[in-house]
Amino acid sequence: MRLTVTTPERVVVEADGVVSLRAEDATGSFGLRPGHGDLLTVLVPTVIAWKGGDDAEHYVAVRGGVLTVGGGDTIEVATRQAVAGDDYDSLDAALAAAVEAAREEERHVRGEAIGLEANAVRALESYLQAASGARPPMVGER
Repeated sequence: MRLTVTTPERVVVEADGVVSLRAEDATGSFGLRPGHGDLLTVLVPTVIAWKGGDDAEHYVAVRGGVLTVGGGDTIEVATRQAVAGDDYDSLDAALAAAVEAAREEERHVRGEAIGLEANAVRALESYLQAASGARPPMVGER
C-alpha cells in the first residue's frame, strides 16, 4: 500500500510498501492491510503507526484529520498538523518541539492582533472627534 500524510503546508509522509497501518477514530483503534475496502473516516488526535515491507515500524502523530482508503492500496491522510518519527522517543521530542513552536506562533499572532485592534480604536477615535468637531484631549485630561 502507499501512504501519504499531508498538511496544508506540506507532505509529511510518503511511504510505499506499507503492509499494515494502525490509527484511531471516534469509534476506537483500527487496522488496515493491503486489499482493505474503500474507507473514509475522521481521525481523532492520534499516532498513526505502520510497518513497511522491511518490517520496520514508523510513526506520525496527527492532530485529527481525514483518512481515506482507495482501491485497497492507497491510504491518504489530510490533517491540520503532523509530526513524523521512526521511533517513539524521536517522535516525542519532535512533537514537544512542534507544540512549543505552535504556542510561540500563537503568542506572536495574538500580540499582532492586539496591536492592530489598538490602532483601529485610535483611528476610530480620531475620526469621531474630527467628525464631531471636538478637540482631541490633552495629556492627563479625560
